[in-house]
Amino acid sequence: MEVKNFVGLASDHAAFQLKQFVKQYLDEKGIPYKDYGTLTEESCNYATYGHALANAIEAGECYPGIAMCGSGEGISMTLNKHQGIRAGLCWIPEIAHLIRQHNNANVLVLPGRFIDNEMARKILDEYMNTEFEGGRHEQRIADIPCK
Repeated sequence: MEVKNFVGLASDHAAFQLKQFVKQYLDEKGIPYKDYGTLTEESCNYATYGHALANAIEAGECYPGIAMCGSGEGISMTLNKHQGIRAGLCWIPEIAHLIRQHNNANVLVLPGRFIDNEMARKILDEYMNTEFEGGRHEQRIADIPCK
């Protein structure tokens, strides 16, 4: 996967520690990133940071995004309200592979309370190393936005 400018990150308080691990992972790989928040473990609203990340991706500021909250569901729902976002929630590497290969997902979503760092690394490796297959999937993706 080609990173455009930098990877955008977002989380709520429940996934703050996982996001710190993701930063470490990206540092190890030499991949630049920008953290759109939260910047502390104080209770906060995942939607605030999900919208910030989605807006940055839609504006072409960054690509791809990695987002996380406690279950991964809330921030995923928030991100997918944006017409230009295809966020996929992954808890195993095989799903990360498919959201890239078939759905060309531009945001990987991780469930902070349900995976450990070892599983996160496997998911990140799969997501970052899988390319979009194109072909028959292009029309399917084109049909996703509301018309």
